[in-house]
Amino acid sequence: MLKKVLIANRGEIAVRIIRACAEMGIRSVAIYTEADRYGLHVKRADQSFLLGEDPLAGYLDPLRIVKLAVETGCDAIHPGYGFLSENAEFARLCEKNNITFIGPTSSVIAGMGDKTAARDSMRKAGVPVTPGSEGNLADLDEALTLADDIGYPIMIKATSGGGGRGIRRCDNPVELRQQYPRVISEATKAFGSAEVFLEKCIVNPRHIEVQILADKHGNVVHLYERDCSIQRRNQKLIEIAPSPQLTPEQRDYLGNLAVRAAKAVGYENAGTVEFLLTGNEVYFMEMNTRIQVEHTITEQITGVDIVREQLRIAAGLTLSYRQQDIQYRGFALQFRINAEDPKNDFLPSFGRITHYYAPGGPGVRVDTAIYTGYEIPPYFDSMCLKLVVWALDWEDALNRGQRALDDMRLHGIKTTANYYKQILNHPDFRSGHFNTSFVPDHPELLNYSDKQHPSAVALALAAAIAAHTGW
Repeated sequence: MLKKVLIANRGEIAVRIIRACAEMGIRSVAIYTEADRYGLHVKRADQSFLLGEDPLAGYLDPLRIVKLAVETGCDAIHPGYGFLSENAEFARLCEKNNITFIGPTSSVIAGMGDKTAARDSMRKAGVPVTPGSEGNLADLDEALTLADDIGYPIMIKATSGGGGRGIRRCDNPVELRQQYPRVISEATKAFGSAEVFLEKCIVNPRHIEVQILADKHGNVVHLYERDCSIQRRNQKLIEIAPSPQLTPEQRDYLGNLAVRAAKAVGYENAGTVEFLLTGNEVYFMEMNTRIQVEHTITEQITGVDIVREQLRIAAGLTLSYRQQDIQYRGFALQFRINAEDPKNDFLPSFGRITHYYAPGGPGVRVDTAIYTGYEIPPYFDSMCLKLVVWALDWEDALNRGQRALDDMRLHGIKTTANYYKQILNHPDFRSGHFNTSFVPDHPELLNYSDKQHPSAVALALAAAIAAHTGW
């Protein structure tokens, strides 16, 4: 088993990994920059090391992180998600320095990070992909010709993209001429590569992803699917496991496709295979070679501790479960509580948390690194906590979500919590009929009241008085 793990990340995912390490008797090492000096992951790890003043540079320096892991006697690095989690060079540096990278091999990360190479791998494995270019586009003329062949609308995507960046929809040749250079510019700035590809735009699909686990001995299992259709600007807001929109036959089909995809590329550790569904058609979207933000809801319905399995797999152990051992019960929803103002085009709302009260009770889980008095820095992702609810019945899960959102108190910043209450009450969502257009199609859901409950006002006043008196 691993003895000491460096966590190359911050915030709630770093705390999540630290907790898993503690349960398994593994020592943890945290890294941080000055902006995270008072971060919860810094407080909870067995050791913590400052990587400088710049808020981001320390988290994005593969050589320095690997060197620190070697110097502190770590035998593994867990990248979490974001930052360097899908950086093939980072994984390669770990391999070169005999540090176990808790994820797939560098070659698999590189192969799946190249979206055109990934599409080619899936074609060869018999996994359906959307019609589009078979490689990178040479120029705008090739894009225009291919778009005419497959029909509009089409998507222009950065080959090395991810996280909803470097993507543009084009409904006609005029838009394609406008958006093509913009995607190239965004791809170059965000990913250091100007390569782009084209694929048919699947209009108003359902966005379904399948969680897989694979060990070093050739065993691969799926942990069923998550519905990620509730999103805005290609960023997920609410995730659901399992999808209330799938038949048992569709569920089995997608699970088997994901396993086939993982085996085809020699995948190891935790990963996610993402699909777009329209009618009875299924198309491969991408493979995420890391743990996902929304892994929590899969854990809730299956009882499988995914981070624990990641650590076991990295240590060379076989999977704890066979496919026939894995069952799911009930429904789980994850609400990404973002420090954003939905009424102001979801603009970030960073600042000091004057009061935080976590929801609780049966079937409620909170993954976060915030606390009362914590200052949310403006340099990172806006998500400040993940609220997860579970119940045996879909209706009960929705009601529990409402109750948990009502229970939570988070003052000092604006969040997406009240907006999620509106979604939960919408008849289409409650009936389990929605797709990726749900948010843009329902702008009326933004017309909620910002009026605070009297208890919330009292708490805010108490916090202000306490701060003034030096408590």
